[in-house]
Order: sequence, then C-alpha cells, then structure tokens
Amino acid sequence: MTKEELHKMIEAQQANICQIEAIRDGTTVYSDTWNNYRRGDCLHVMSVTKSIMALLIGIARDKGQIKSVDDKVLEYFPDYKVRRGEKTIYEVTIKHLLTMRAPYKCKGDPWSRVCASENWTYTSLDFLGGRKGLTDAFTYSSVCLHILTGILYKATGMLTVDYANKYLFEPLGIPTHKNFYAKSAREHREFTVSKLPKEAVWFADPQDLGTPGYGLCMTAQDMAKIGLLCLNKGELDGRQIVSPNWIREMTRPRTVEGTHFRGMEYGYLWWIISRKKNIYAAIGNSGNVIYINPEKRLVVAVASYFKPTVFDRVDFIQKYIEPFTEGLQPC
Repeated sequence: MTKEELHKMIEAQQANICQIEAIRDGTTVYSDTWNNYRRGDCLHVMSVTKSIMALLIGIARDKGQIKSVDDKVLEYFPDYKVRRGEKTIYEVTIKHLLTMRAPYKCKGDPWSRVCASENWTYTSLDFLGGRKGLTDAFTYSSVCLHILTGILYKATGMLTVDYANKYLFEPLGIPTHKNFYAKSAREHREFTVSKLPKEAVWFADPQDLGTPGYGLCMTAQDMAKIGLLCLNKGELDGRQIVSPNWIREMTRPRTVEGTHFRGMEYGYLWWIISRKKNIYAAIGNSGNVIYINPEKRLVVAVASYFKPTVFDRVDFIQKYIEPFTEGLQPC
C-alpha cells in the first residue's frame, strides 16, 4: 500500500482521524493529516490525558515531592472534613487512583455534581470510599480522578499546567500549554464535542487545576514525543525526564476483570496491550492513541475529533500502520 492509498483508505474508513505520527528507531517515518487539519493543530485527546498525568505523578515522586504511591490520599488534604460514618476513605492511596482501584460511592462518573461545584477536588473526595471498603475492584473513572490533580498541587505548590510545562512539555519541545476555562455547561460540552482545531490548552477547574481524566489538547506530533520518551525509559536527547523505574512501574500489567475492555490489562493510567511483548498505550475516547511497541522500537500517535462510538484504534494501528512503517525512510 502506498502512502496515497493509505491516506484514502483512512479518509473513507476512519473518518474522524485528523493526524497520525509514527516514530521508528527514534525518527519520524510517517506523518499525515486529514479533515483540513494541519500538523500543528491541537485536538482534545480525551483520556490520553490520564496517561500524561501518570507521568507527572512519576516526576513528582522522582523529585521526592510525592513520597510514595502508597501515601494515603487524605495525607494531602488535612483540612478536608470526612463525612460522618465514612471509614474507607482513610485507607485509599495514590496507587488506588493510578490503577483505577479506588472505591466510589456512585455508579459512573458524577459529572454534574463535580463540575457544577466550587471545588472539584473536594467534591470528588466526597464520593471516595463507601461501605464496601477496599474491594480492589477495577472502577474506571474520569471526573473523580480529579483528586490526583489536587494531590499534585498539594505536593508541589504548582498548578497542573505549569508543572507539566516546566518538567515535561518544555523539555520535550512540546508547546507551552495554558489553562482553558468553560463559563457554562454548554461551553464544557462544546469543548468536548467540537470538531474544530484547538489551541495548546488544558481544561481547568475553578481552582486553575487541570483535569487529569480528560481535557488536554495536543497534536499527534506532541503525543508521539510523549510515546518516544516512554519508549526510551524516560530519557530523551541525553536528559532523564522521568526515571526508568517509574516507566517500568507505570507499565507493569495488572489484570482487569470483566469483558468491557477487550482483554487489555492496566498499569498506572496506561493500558497494557500485550503483557508478553510489553506493548502499551494511552487510549482516549474517539480513537485517540499513543501506541508503544518496544520490540519494534515503534511509537504511533493518532489524534481524532469527537466520535463517541470509537473506543480505541489499537487493532487499526496493528493491522495497517505498524506494518506500513516497516522499511520506511525518515520523513
């Protein structure tokens, strides 16, 4: 298949893809755009944001700002008033949040309650815990994961976007990001579903803290840089940005119960595609993906506009993009 044939196939069969970037052996070998997007246009990468947040937590731990992922969550919020009768919350750790094993007193994400409140972190804490105790059940959350951004702020004294800019984005050559604020629920929804290009922004709460479960806008090129950093065990161009120990810990597979997640396992906010080959990925709604295959020294990033019927594009990457990049010369 030629590049032109692949372009037309994607245009016809994967209509919401806007950008793809592939890096093999440290060099960009494939880059293309669709839907009138340019290479430098940002898209809302949905839950890929979670995986970026995992890297920020790792950097904070490397620096000793966070002592351990086994720290109890409430250690970072001494002023939070626990509701009467609630006991489980005292035992919840950062690791429970990173592995989606934290217990919540709700079914699904309480978007309206959290996002209409004055303090998203503390409202999310209100849902943490419950009578069932620590069951270690896999409970995927986006909005209540906001507790993590509150922990990062309490540990470092820096806003999420500022910490990301200083310790992750700028060292990788990713454009400086700014906070984005929605003045209404309508603007919040429009931010999510709009098909138009965005600026380099991170959706933020009333306290200026970036949402850790969604809300980050990036290009596929920037996503590929994140993937290359992980592939190189936290090092890029001779600079150790995050420790290899964290990358190894972050991508250690943990079994996910149930049949809703196509047999994938989970690390620290990263999906493990193949335990045997250590293939892993950041996956966001609408088919946003950072795919990392260490065996082939390959990173593939796909950026797409909102289309809720698309969960992930791992199969698509493995069937078409991965073999297409073999033997390609640098762009």
